[in-house]
Amino acid sequence: MTQELKDYESTIKKKHRVHWTPKFEDEFRTGLSKTVFIPIVVKTFEKLAWDLVFQDENSAEAKRKGSWNIWTEKISVTYEYGRVRVVSISLGNEMWDNGRNSKRVRLFKYAFQQTEKEFDKKALAELEDEVEKANNWDDYEIPKSLPRPKRQKNPQLWIPILGGIITALVLGFIIAFLSVLGVYIIFLFEIGVAIAMGFILKQFIKAGNYTFYDHLHYLLIGMILITYTSNQYFQYQLILNENNIQVFSFWELMKARFEAGLTLKSLNTGWIGLLISWVLQLVITYFVGVLRLSSGLISYSIERIPGEVVDFAYYHFVKDKTENQVREELAKMGWNKTQNQDEVFKSICALHGATEFRRME
Repeated sequence: MTQELKDYESTIKKKHRVHWTPKFEDEFRTGLSKTVFIPIVVKTFEKLAWDLVFQDENSAEAKRKGSWNIWTEKISVTYEYGRVRVVSISLGNEMWDNGRNSKRVRLFKYAFQQTEKEFDKKALAELEDEVEKANNWDDYEIPKSLPRPKRQKNPQLWIPILGGIITALVLGFIIAFLSVLGVYIIFLFEIGVAIAMGFILKQFIKAGNYTFYDHLHYLLIGMILITYTSNQYFQYQLILNENNIQVFSFWELMKARFEAGLTLKSLNTGWIGLLISWVLQLVITYFVGVLRLSSGLISYSIERIPGEVVDFAYYHFVKDKTENQVREELAKMGWNKTQNQDEVFKSICALHGATEFRRME
């Protein structure tokens, strides 16, 4: 950010917002056309050192990083017939934004208007030309050849299933072992389990070349249930092996646990507290796990296809060709197997998915 923008930022009077997810919005007008508006918004984001996460014909979004290199606000800018709407929303699960959202909106408005002044009529005409060319991919040169498709195995679901079950049982044993030792940290371990599931599941997805989300989603749910169910059983076995006590059944142990309940410091929350803690285990692991599974699936779908091939297929879609026509073009360049072509299309979808992932609040 330039010194001029820093100086202006220090003069902004903040308006505080208190809400579940605090936000601030404002509107102003511009004489710019829709075609050049978004490119100037993007240039403004660059000046402010905000990370662009999305843009289309009518809007653009950026995220601002604060201390610890963590995104703190998302700023959305929308254009409609010369009216500009700017919204900044907090990303830190806070109730009070300390006026930060109002500062982002007003700083953007000032920086945008300063950037707008840098373009005279001639520069705007040239920019409009550049934008239209970029949108139509007019400067794209069709390559004479494309990288050959890698030899891919047919999608095999059994590999993620087998690997997922083994992973769940191993995680269940680790949690049981730590719980018996008394070093289990609630919530922190659930996040760790979800991250581990997402990472390991991605490796089995690669090994099986299987990317159908619905089936993998169900597999993740199954892994979570197996992990926490086996955790209870492994605890039962560890307790029997480490203590010289009379043999009792697994169900007797579970009954005793419900009778003892969950104690937090000196407060015994009873069986209700214990049940709530188990539900929270499942919920936290599920939501974090779904995010990790989605990101892993997106990254694998993108990385298994060379970028040149994705660009080639996308170019033909931009030129209004049908899916069958794009398949014909790919076949001419050596990508004649239906599986390979499907993977190219999935890679294009994954790029859009990655954008939506970055846009998440």
